[in-house]
Amino acid sequence: MPVQHLPESTYLLPVLPAAIDPPAVEVRTGSALVELGFPSPAEDFEDDSLDLNRLIVRNAPATFFYRASGNSMILAGICDGDLLAVDRSVTVQDGDTVFATWDGNAPCCKILRILGDHVELHSANPRHAAIVFPPGAEVEVFAVVGVARSLRRVRAR
Repeated sequence: MPVQHLPESTYLLPVLPAAIDPPAVEVRTGSALVELGFPSPAEDFEDDSLDLNRLIVRNAPATFFYRASGNSMILAGICDGDLLAVDRSVTVQDGDTVFATWDGNAPCCKILRILGDHVELHSANPRHAAIVFPPGAEVEVFAVVGVARSLRRVRAR
């Protein structure tokens, strides 16, 4: 069955599975919170280190990375091009951000709403309508447990 794309959704493109027992890459972190404005004079003080694998990947065999495509989750802080960590071992709950697929549709990223007899997938952008499933519909959902973003420089011309 061909993959179908729904209009106005944030789709997920497979990138790679999480590495099992990757070597730790410790990155030093600062002790001061970063103010979004004038720099803090305390920024020269370092506190601890951080391994992004430990921060984002909780269960490596069940974690996969996907690239987000679209803007339906922009108000949840998920932007086009972001890298999403999806953990298939996490039990999802109402209100969770999820990776969802059903009936041959391309996987998408939405907010799960579990209502009495059915489920709904909501966008985090008022311009995008909710996807409402009838009772008994089969929808596969997995928890989005992390988001990574790489900023690109804008060069003046």
